[in-house]
Amino acid sequence: MDAAILDKVNQWLQGNYDEETKAAIRKMQAENEQELSESFYQNLEFGTGGLRGIMGVGTNRMNRYTVGMATQGFANYLKKVYGEEEVKVAISHDSRNNSRFFAETVANVFAANGFKVLLFESLRPTPELSFAIRKLGCKAGVMCTASHNPKEYNGYKAYWEDGSQLVPPHDKNVIKEVDAIANVDDVKWSGNEANISLLGKETDDAYIEMVKGLSVYPEVIAKQKDLKIVYTPIHGTGIMLVPKTLEAFGFTNVHVVEEQATPDGNFPTVVYPNPEEKETMSIGLQKAKELDADILCGTDPDADRVGVGVKNHKGEWVLMNGNQTAVLAFAYMIEARKSKGIAKPNDMIVSTIVTTEMVNQVAKLNDVNCYNVLTGFKWIADLIREKEGEENYIVGGEESFGLMIGNDVRDKDAVSAVAILCEMAAYEKEQGKTLFDKMIELYIKYGFYYETLISITKKGMNGQKEIADMMEAYRKNPPTEINGSKVMELIDYEKQIGKDFESGDSWETGLPKSNVLQFITEDGSKISARPSGTEPKIKFYFSVKTKLKSKEEFDVKFAELEKKIEGIIESMHLKS
Repeated sequence: MDAAILDKVNQWLQGNYDEETKAAIRKMQAENEQELSESFYQNLEFGTGGLRGIMGVGTNRMNRYTVGMATQGFANYLKKVYGEEEVKVAISHDSRNNSRFFAETVANVFAANGFKVLLFESLRPTPELSFAIRKLGCKAGVMCTASHNPKEYNGYKAYWEDGSQLVPPHDKNVIKEVDAIANVDDVKWSGNEANISLLGKETDDAYIEMVKGLSVYPEVIAKQKDLKIVYTPIHGTGIMLVPKTLEAFGFTNVHVVEEQATPDGNFPTVVYPNPEEKETMSIGLQKAKELDADILCGTDPDADRVGVGVKNHKGEWVLMNGNQTAVLAFAYMIEARKSKGIAKPNDMIVSTIVTTEMVNQVAKLNDVNCYNVLTGFKWIADLIREKEGEENYIVGGEESFGLMIGNDVRDKDAVSAVAILCEMAAYEKEQGKTLFDKMIELYIKYGFYYETLISITKKGMNGQKEIADMMEAYRKNPPTEINGSKVMELIDYEKQIGKDFESGDSWETGLPKSNVLQFITEDGSKISARPSGTEPKIKFYFSVKTKLKSKEEFDVKFAELEKKIEGIIESMHLKS
C-alpha cells in the first residue's frame, strides 16, 4: 500500500476515533485492501457546495469525523467574518441513512462554538432550509443530503445568510478553513447544547403561506380543484410539505404513491432516487395511468428536484425532460402574469449556460430580461443579489429538473414547483388542453428546441484524471466539424473566453471561471461538456432546433431532432 495512505490509516488507528471505527479499519486491512485504499487515498473534498461522498470510515468518506471537521472549519470562518456578532445557523436533513445523525453532529459542533443553532425537529426539504435562513435572520445553514445520488451517498450543503449556497469569496475562504483542520482534536465536539432549539410547524406554515402567495390564478384552481394529481416523494422529504402545499392551493384530488410515501434512506423501490429517471417514476406513471390522472409529479430525497409526467398528444404517459419543464414554468410565469395584468416592466428571469436557448427566446419575444449564469442555483441567487432593487426576479431554473420561483427561497425548490406546475395543468385544463398540448404550442410560437444529455462515469482513483485529460484534449484540439456541421464558435468558460472560428474574433464571457466547454455549430446545434463538481463523471449536453409549423408535424420534426442528436453523439465518439 502507498506509504501516504498507510500513514493516514495509522493516524486513525492511533488517534481519538471511536472503537467501532478502528474495528472497521482493521477489518478492511484484513479483508479488503482495495477498499481501504479507496477510503483513505485522499481527503473527502469540501468543494464550493460542501461535501458529498460514500458513507463509511476513512478520510475519503462521509462519517462523523469528516462532517465534524468540515463544520469546525465553517464555524471558524463564520467567526472571522462576524467577530463578536451573534451567529445563528439553521440545519436540516433529508431521509438518507445517517442524515439525522450528521445533522445532530453539525448542530453540536456549531453549538460548542458558541452559535445559536436552529435544528429542524425532523427531516425537511432543502428549500425550507433556505427559506428559514432568510426568514429567521441566520448567518448560515447546513443541509445534510446527497440530493438524488444512490443510497450509499450522503452529503453536506453549506449556505450563507441570504439562503444561497456559497459563492465567492466565501466558498474558497470556507474551503481554506476546512482544509486547515488537520486533526479531529481541532474540533469542538460538544458543549453549550442549550444553544440548540428546534424548528417545526411554525416554520412549515410560514413556508407554505409564502408558496401560496406565488399562485397567479387561484380562481382557476377553484374551478379545477378536482384536478387529478399523482405525487411521489420517492421516500424523501417532499412528503412533509408537498401534500399540505397542494391542499393550501385548493387542490382536493391528490393521490400520493403509497409505495414511495414513507421516508426511507434505502430507497427500496428505486435504484436512483432521481425523478428524471423513468425507472424511478415508473410506479407513479403506472398509478397516473390507472387513475387517468391529469399530472404526475415526483420529488427527489431533499425535494429540490421535480419530475413531471403528462399525457402526450397520443394519450400516452411520458416524462417531460428538465428543459421542457423549465420552458413550461418560465412561459407560464411570464405569460400568465402579463395576461393577469401583474407583470412589471423590470421583470427578469434567470437561466443557465447549459439550459435550453428556448428560455431566452420566450423572454425575448415577451420583452423580459433573461440572464444566463453558470450551472447551479447559487449563481442564480448571486445575480438576484446583484440586481436587487433594480429588477424584479420572478423565476429561475436549469435543465437539471430545478426551478426557483419567487424571491423568498434562494435554492431550487421542488415544493413550489409542484404547486405551480399543478396550477399550470389546471389552467390548461380550463381551456380544454393538457400541458403537452401547451408544450407543442410553445414550440410553434418560439421555435422547436430539443435537448438531451449523457453522463460518462470514470470511477476509482484515476477517474478524475481521465475526465481532466478528456477536457484538455478538447481544449488543445477542438473539433472543426460535428455531425457534418462546421463548428463556428468555441466558448471556454474556464478561460472565460469565446472564439469565433470564422472571423477570428474573441470575447470575454463575463462570468466566473468554470470548467465548461461549448461548441456551437453552423446549423445552430450547441454541445456543452462539463465535469460534475460532485461525482466522478463528465456530462455532455446536446441542444438542437428546428421550426414547427403545426401540431400535425410534431412527430416528424421530433424524430428529425432525435436523429440529429444521435448523429452528434456518434460523430463525437461518445458513449454513456
